[in-house]
Amino acid sequence: MAFLNRLGLPAKLALAVLALLAAVLVFGPMLYEASPTAVASTERLQPPSLAHPLGTDQFGREVLARVLAGGQQSLRIAAITTLLTVLIGGTMGLAAGYLRRLDEVLMRICDAFMALPAVILAIALMAVSEPSEANVILALVVVYTPRMARLVRSRALLIREMPYVEAALALGARSTRIVLRHVLPNALPEIIVLGSFIFGYAILDEAALSFLGVGAPPPAPSWGNMLSEARYLVREAFWISFFPGLFIGITVLAVNLLGDGIRDAGQH
Repeated sequence: MAFLNRLGLPAKLALAVLALLAAVLVFGPMLYEASPTAVASTERLQPPSLAHPLGTDQFGREVLARVLAGGQQSLRIAAITTLLTVLIGGTMGLAAGYLRRLDEVLMRICDAFMALPAVILAIALMAVSEPSEANVILALVVVYTPRMARLVRSRALLIREMPYVEAALALGARSTRIVLRHVLPNALPEIIVLGSFIFGYAILDEAALSFLGVGAPPPAPSWGNMLSEARYLVREAFWISFFPGLFIGITVLAVNLLGDGIRDAGQH
């Protein structure tokens, strides 16, 4: 509660928006039971109305049902990607920053993966694998892990020179204890902040992969493949692309504002 009180107003609003969005995506399908994949040829391209709250697409599928189902998939991919990135990248960064014999090897591996832009590397990884949700997560984890490892390494290099770490070494503390007791807790604020940004990047990059046809395969909806399917119908039926795009924009903006708020709160 004390930490929440230190958050600025934009971060608090962002947190409220994310909580509301999560509630809508979790409980929405229970209240609105239309199938996101059911085709109704007689209901094609219907505009938003009481019968079709967000309209229908070119196959007569309910856009609202698809936005809710696609949001669940997009947020699930982003959450798992962020968790794995923090665990793997954090471990690599701690090892590289505290165990100097591993530093050169791990950082050169990270440099190799960071040589290409994130989206290009993700597309390349997906191009040589079968489109699936698991492979999308794997590709995004490979893309973001070097960035997390770099950040944690830089913090570990700084913390290991602190007097309290030198005192612990002088008292005979083991390296594992020092890393878990001193280095990791002091690097945690930066890890949380970068993790929040990675969550937002994962939503955007998953949408980009799905838009290009190398993400999770249809008929399972995602915000990205909804935009892809609607790109030729922007003039005739704007609602098909507008609502998934709106949800992507709101989610990423809220996550970034929350990340900025957590960073600012940690500096005070």
